[in-house]
Amino acid sequence: MTRAELVPAEFVERRILTIRGHNVIIDTDLAELYGVETRRLNEQVKRNQDRFPDDFVFRLTQKEFEHLRSQSATASGGHGGRRTLPYAFTEHGAIMAASVLNSKRAVEMSVFVVRAFVRLRTMLSSQVEMLRKLEELENKVGEHDEALRSIVAAIRGLAAPTARTSKIGFKVDEDEE
Repeated sequence: MTRAELVPAEFVERRILTIRGHNVIIDTDLAELYGVETRRLNEQVKRNQDRFPDDFVFRLTQKEFEHLRSQSATASGGHGGRRTLPYAFTEHGAIMAASVLNSKRAVEMSVFVVRAFVRLRTMLSSQVEMLRKLEELENKVGEHDEALRSIVAAIRGLAAPTARTSKIGFKVDEDEE
């Protein structure tokens, strides 16, 4: 069993976040997965800027970082903490990071990262399909609602007592007896 197999898929999936409409993994999490220091990962990104266009990696804004920090309850950047804003790697950026790090662990883990992104994409597309079907069902129920209302109204009309002018049966004259 390789070291990469010891990392459960859920570990990777939990680290994928949606920021600016992109599914990303933050540099600290990616560095941990690849078995390198965050500093080393970010050095490689800077040294190989031509391999990391904006759709592969981007820096978080201060506001995004503060929101992320409040969500994950990480330490403030005070003593010994981060001095720069983190990078956010898209699926393609995570793969490219594995190639520039060029370590066996990074290559092994990049497979897990890609699978996690693919699984997330599959889950999201199935949710979109489910929402479409739900909307379709709501429209059908709406159409059936109108039909049911008219049927119920007709049944109520038939069940309502009507004012009768004559009684059922026949009338016998008492004089004829």
